[in-house]
Amino acid sequence: MSRSFDVDFSDSVVVVTGACGALGSAVVDRFVQAGATVCGTDIVNPDDEEALLDAGHESVHFYEGDFTDETDVERVMAAITDDHGRIDTLCAIAGTWRGGDPIEETDVETFELLFDVNLKTMFLATKHALPALKRCEGTVIAVSSRSSLEGGEGDGPYRAAKAGVRRLTETVAAENTGSVRANAIMPSVIDTPANREAMPDADHESWVDPDDIADVVVFLCSSGASVTSGAAVPVYGTA
Repeated sequence: MSRSFDVDFSDSVVVVTGACGALGSAVVDRFVQAGATVCGTDIVNPDDEEALLDAGHESVHFYEGDFTDETDVERVMAAITDDHGRIDTLCAIAGTWRGGDPIEETDVETFELLFDVNLKTMFLATKHALPALKRCEGTVIAVSSRSSLEGGEGDGPYRAAKAGVRRLTETVAAENTGSVRANAIMPSVIDTPANREAMPDADHESWVDPDDIADVVVFLCSSGASVTSGAAVPVYGTA
């Protein structure tokens, strides 16, 4: 697929968490188009029937790992830096959604899952990528959510976790001014197979394609966004 703008990441090593999902795999593909060496990581293997990552490209290297487990994160990041010598960009894409219940009916397992997969994975990935990122004056991209901007009915823990992602991104930017840029994107509903299955009667035409969000991610990591750090960028589409 041709893209709307050109960027060159031919000398860059990019790490993408959640690489087997719809958004993660789109981000991997976009960086490959831009010439990057991409290290995709996920708890799901690319051979899984639900995985969307094409790991057959020579520029894509897959590292299986559970990014809710700090020991696993340390192992994966060490392997990437050993194999490739650097990390220029971290895209912390891993995430999940659960909802439908008010707070008094939400079990603690759901709460913990949402904070672990959405916030803890971003925290651990960033923590263990930062030493390498600092050496390269690199970039971090995290995934918050439009719904993190306010409370709402039925998915409070998800909104709270994604608000945490936004604040943690701002903190990473503030703590690393001049050495690492960190920004978050804020999708609304992404047009993915899982979302279409979960919401078959919704207006799918108003949803945002993962490829279009991947364009924004690549731009934020490029020299064109060199003055942008600590931002939460809406990727809502036109709905």
